[in-house]
Amino acid sequence: MGVWSEVESHHFDQVASKLVWELGIKTLFGIPLDPKIVEENEAKLDSILDVYEKRLSESKYFGGDSFTLVDLHHLPSLHYLMKSQSKKLFESRPHVSAWVADITARPAWSEVLAMIPN
Repeated sequence: MGVWSEVESHHFDQVASKLVWELGIKTLFGIPLDPKIVEENEAKLDSILDVYEKRLSESKYFGGDSFTLVDLHHLPSLHYLMKSQSKKLFESRPHVSAWVADITARPAWSEVLAMIPN
């Protein structure tokens, strides 16, 4: 599990945060996005998700058969990315897509989302 925690924090999160800023936050505030930053980071995310697809073809979650903090830490970024053009990168991979559907459907996550003002 430790290795996947490092992958999330040092690879996924860095790229996802830039995409969330460009495609989520900037859009929310009417700030023009930078297409070059989006393109560069979607290419990086594409490579990361290839690694994720391989791992998730071997187990339901990153830590094995149990939902762990590694999976949980993806949820805030996924919340924005799955509402953006980057959604296609997740949906094009069957194991990643199933994992996203599973973790975003967790009752506790639904409760968190219910606390966010519209």
